[in-house]
Amino acid sequence: MNTEQPVVNQQLMQPSKRIMTLDVLRGLALFGILIANMLHFQSPYIYIDPHTFYNSPIDALTFKWIDILVEGSFYPIFAMLFGYGINMQYEKGLAQNRSTVGLMLRRFSLLMVFGLIHAIFIWSGDILFTYAIYGFLMILIVRIPKRILLILSVALFTVTNVLLYAVTYLIAQTSGAMEEFVDIQQIELAITAYAHGTYLEALQFRVGEWLIYGLLNSVFAGFLIVPLMMFGVVFSKWKLIERGATLWKVWLVFILIFGPLGFYFKALPYLKEPRIDYGILQTAFGGPFVGLFYMGLVVLLMATPLQKILQFLAPVGKMSLTIYIMQSIVATLIFNHYGLGLYGKLDLSTGTWIAFGIFVIQIILANLWLARYERGPLEALWRKWTYRKL
Repeated sequence: MNTEQPVVNQQLMQPSKRIMTLDVLRGLALFGILIANMLHFQSPYIYIDPHTFYNSPIDALTFKWIDILVEGSFYPIFAMLFGYGINMQYEKGLAQNRSTVGLMLRRFSLLMVFGLIHAIFIWSGDILFTYAIYGFLMILIVRIPKRILLILSVALFTVTNVLLYAVTYLIAQTSGAMEEFVDIQQIELAITAYAHGTYLEALQFRVGEWLIYGLLNSVFAGFLIVPLMMFGVVFSKWKLIERGATLWKVWLVFILIFGPLGFYFKALPYLKEPRIDYGILQTAFGGPFVGLFYMGLVVLLMATPLQKILQFLAPVGKMSLTIYIMQSIVATLIFNHYGLGLYGKLDLSTGTWIAFGIFVIQIILANLWLARYERGPLEALWRKWTYRKL
């Protein structure tokens, strides 16, 4: 292992060279996140039981495949890539004999600000604030040796998710049907605010929604996201993506093992019945496992001629912060009353096709933008703040 270290350090000392596969993976993750978030943009999704709410055949079928293939499967990719990038910065600092603590503190501080602005003024389903909070924690975690960190990651992921499943299993024995968790009052309030309200009325509801559900979700999400970020750090320490072509057997194992397991967990409510404990298995185990399956596919395909097709996603991934915020702006303008006012008026399949259309336009815009500029507008601001160049 020592014979490899000088090579790694020399690469890190060179001017920053982006790894296209990382950007392609980020671009793919943003596509999946948009499809999943569209459920929230167009309806009071967090307050309903989707298994009974989508009662038309086309909507039921559309939701089923989004639920199995997309929902909860792409944010794990982004979380792992978040940890991957943090370790890359850390190792670059080590190679240059400088601390990255101050840099990371500034980086996550501004990310937290972006998240707050996004959650309050645009969309309450923000994830940036949560990533920023646990990014501060990762500044410490990234220093743990990779083998110890791997053990800790697996242990934390397994213990927390098994305990979470155990709790929901006990709940399911008495009141596990998903329709029992429907919040009729919040559904009506959400429709009033987003489908009929002015921007200020929507803002008032959004702030309350985020303070109650957003902050609580940030705490709850830590049990799901932190282990995934830790896995990303471990993957980065072993250079699994940079060395994807030579470590193809590792990724093939991920595909063959985590793919079937993940899709089984994701399909449980349809193979058995929609229950809260099966929903947790979907989220806690199914989503991350399917995410690893998708990551493995992309890493392996990037070593084939199909790279020429996948590389169109790279500009989207390179300006992922701008793209993510843009998705929320466009979608809220389409569905909220202060925009086109289509909230609750379209079927699910139409909303999904709108998401496809938005993303295709974003691919085009990202490629055009980066043909002229080095990075996206929010990324440029983020970098200037991080490196004190404002």
